[in-house]
Parts: sequence; structure tokens; C-alpha cells
Amino acid sequence: MPKQKNSINDLIKLCHTVAKSKGWWETERNDGELIALMHSELSEALEALRSHLGKDELAEELADCCIRIFDYCGSRKIDLEKSLLKKIEYNKTRPYRHGKKF
Repeated sequence: MPKQKNSINDLIKLCHTVAKSKGWWETERNDGELIALMHSELSEALEALRSHLGKDELAEELADCCIRIFDYCGSRKIDLEKSLLKKIEYNKTRPYRHGKKF
């Protein structure tokens, strides 16, 4: 059976629905806290790399970051899919490495 394809906006709705069902939205949440939690998942991904835990563990931490981003976008009605597609198209027009060293 082929895997079902979900749009980014479908995943946003799903992640936010799950987070609400698990009690994470009983009260309004602070933007700074939510962004810090996204950052913490990236720090855990870095630690997975540093500790040589493997691709599965790294992917799990990256997935956690996406879930937090999607939940946030769902809570704030942010159309991330539209912005991603727009940004990808813009990046195609940028010069090599955007003139930056790193």
C-alpha cells in the first residue's frame, strides 16, 4: 500500500490537534517559550550527532522540531506551506552562497 501524502498544512493541523488533545493548549502559550522549545529540539539533534547516536535518533529529534513548529503554526494560524513554497522559489534566484562565507 502506498504511503499517504500529507501537505504541510495537513501536518500542521494534525500536530496542533494532537498537542491540544494532550493538554498543551489548556491556557494560552507564550511565543518565546514555544520558540525556545523548537530550539531545544535542534539542540537535542546536535547532541545526537555529537554522541554518534545514528541517523534514526537524529531524524527523531528533527521530527520533534518539526512537530513543535507545526503545532505553533497551527496555534497562530500561520500558513507555513505557502511561505515555504514562496521562500524556495525566492532562494532559487539568489546568488551562489548569497555572497556569504558560511
